[in-house]
Amino acid sequence: MSEAVLLRPAPVRAPDRVPVRSAAPVRVAGLDGLRGLCALYVLLFHCWAYTFKGFPRTLGPSWLHWLGMGRFAVIFFLVLSGFSLALSAAGNGWRLGGVRRFLKRRAWRILPAYWAALVFSLIITLTVVKMPHSAPPNTRSVVVFGLLLQDVVPAPTPNGAFWSISVEALLYLTFPLLLLITRRAGVWTMLLCASVPVVVAGLILDPPWFADRHLAWQLLPVFAAGVAAAGILRADDRVRRLPWFWLSMAAAAPVAALMAIRGGAWVVRHYFWLDLAVTPALAMLVVALATARPAPLVRFLSTRPLVWLGSFSYSLYLIHLPIVVAIYLTVVKPRLGHSLEAFAMTTVVAGGVSLITAWLFARLFEFPFQRHRSVAALLRSRPQRTS
Repeated sequence: MSEAVLLRPAPVRAPDRVPVRSAAPVRVAGLDGLRGLCALYVLLFHCWAYTFKGFPRTLGPSWLHWLGMGRFAVIFFLVLSGFSLALSAAGNGWRLGGVRRFLKRRAWRILPAYWAALVFSLIITLTVVKMPHSAPPNTRSVVVFGLLLQDVVPAPTPNGAFWSISVEALLYLTFPLLLLITRRAGVWTMLLCASVPVVVAGLILDPPWFADRHLAWQLLPVFAAGVAAAGILRADDRVRRLPWFWLSMAAAAPVAALMAIRGGAWVVRHYFWLDLAVTPALAMLVVALATARPAPLVRFLSTRPLVWLGSFSYSLYLIHLPIVVAIYLTVVKPRLGHSLEAFAMTTVVAGGVSLITAWLFARLFEFPFQRHRSVAALLRSRPQRTS
C-alpha cells in the first residue's frame, strides 16, 4: 500500500489548473475516491478468490472473473504513491527538502497503523485460523514483518496482504535517488534508469523464479512512472490539456483484451510483464484526474461516500484479509462450501465487518497520526483529566 492509500481525504472540488511552480502540497480531487475504490476492489477480490477454490483457475461463474485482477489494484496504489509523493517536489525543482525528514514522515505515517494491523493479524492467525498456503506465524514472522523485510526475507505470513507494504517501504528508499536523477538529468532519464535494468533482468532471468519475492525492484518502474506523472502537472498548458483520459484508455485496451483472451492462469504467470504493461495507462489516468478531466468522472470520485471510503482505505487494506479468511473458513465454508451463495454471504458479512472494523481501526491508529506530526503533538491532543 502506499501513499496511494495513505493520504487524507481531498476536498470535493479542485481547481482546473495546477500551479506550475507551486511547492506547496497539492490536493487532487478524485484520487481519494479512487483509492477507496481500489481498496474495496482488493476486498472483493479476496472474497472471490477464497470462496471459489483454485485461484487463478477458479470454479466460479465466468461473469465474476473480472474480480480476479486484485494484483493490478495494488499496482495502481504504487503509481498513486509515486505521484502523490512527487507533487510537491515537482513544484520545487524536484527537491525533496531533506531525506531524513522525508523518511521520518513516511515512517510516522505508515508504521503505527501497520504495526497495529500486524498485532491484529497475529491474534487472528494464532487463535482463529491461519493464512491459507502458509505455516502458522512464529517468532521469525514477528521480526521479519515487524521490520518490513517480508519482500526480501521469507517467513510464515500473518496477513497475505502485507507483501505490498514491504514493497512500498523499500521503494521509499529509492525516492530521493529518483528525484536526484530527475533534477540532474530529466524525467526520461529517471524512467530509463528505473526501467531498463528491470526489463533486461526479466529478459535474462526466468520471471517465475523471482515472482513471489523481491518485488520492490521489479516494481520500481511502476513507482517511477507515478513520479514522472507528477511532473506533467508542472508542464505548460499545452501538455496538461492533452486528452490524458483517452490516451489512458487506448493504452489499457490492448492489455485488457490480452488478459481477457488468455485467462487468469496466464495472467498470473506473466505478472512481471503485465505489471509493466499496465503502468503507462494507470499513470495517464492519474494525470487525467489530476487535470480535472473527464469532469463527470472526477465529480463521481469526489462524492462524499467515496471520499469517506478513501479516508480509511489504508486501514481497510491492512486488516481486511484476516477478517475475510476467518469468516469464510469458520462460518461460510462449513455451510455453503465453494458456491455463489458462499461468495454472496462472504461479501456481505466479511465485507461489512471489514468496513466497520477498518473505520474504527483508522480512528485509533491512522487518523491521529495524520492530524499530528510528532509524539509531543499527539500527546498534547489528548483530553486532559480534571480533578
